[in-house]
Amino acid sequence: MIAVKNLSKSFGRRTLWSDLDVTVHSGEMLAVTGPSGAGKSTLLNCIGLLEWPDSGQILYEGTDITRFGSRARRRFRRDVLGYLFQNYALIETATVVENLEIAVRARRARRPRYRDALEHVGLAGQEKEEIHHLSGGEQQRVALARLLVKQPSLVLADEPTGALDSANAAMVIDTLREMSDAGCTVLIATHSHYIQSRCDATFDVTSLRHEQVPRENSQSNSLHDAEVSSD
Repeated sequence: MIAVKNLSKSFGRRTLWSDLDVTVHSGEMLAVTGPSGAGKSTLLNCIGLLEWPDSGQILYEGTDITRFGSRARRRFRRDVLGYLFQNYALIETATVVENLEIAVRARRARRPRYRDALEHVGLAGQEKEEIHHLSGGEQQRVALARLLVKQPSLVLADEPTGALDSANAAMVIDTLREMSDAGCTVLIATHSHYIQSRCDATFDVTSLRHEQVPRENSQSNSLHDAEVSSD
């Protein structure tokens, strides 16, 4: 689905990475790893067309999306992408259901069954709650329900569990794993060894190593021996 080829990115005299190559297949869940400041978020932002690489290509189903004009970029974000950020990216003065409706308008789709998405993330009956009344964990669950409503083909998740407790973090990763198993491609920028163990592969932006995760680890649901939100 996504093939990054010879990608380079610098800020002033500092080079984050050069000649970066990574391929992520449809339905794959990839952990993007590396120390803080190594460019994990920048790579996701380049794929999401929020930042621009200095050189190289980002191919989505064979098309170089770095060459998209403004209209094509809007369509790509509307029809293909779903985001899950650590800061939730919700409208705080709006209700839960109003935040979900934004995802539907973005796709110009028919009104979905919001209750199913909210029940899936443990927020059934809270449709009319305003976002600023919710805890951080509840807000991240709303953001997750928004993904379930939108049903994107590609999810970019930037440290999605960094501010969450273990229970909420596990729920987020379980849901992303379910979306991946259903065919959605998921890229997660993370420091967490537990999240890496739940993914199909890891990609280290420092060493540019792309490695498969043993399948028995990627199916593990245990938190006992792993740090979920270890930043």
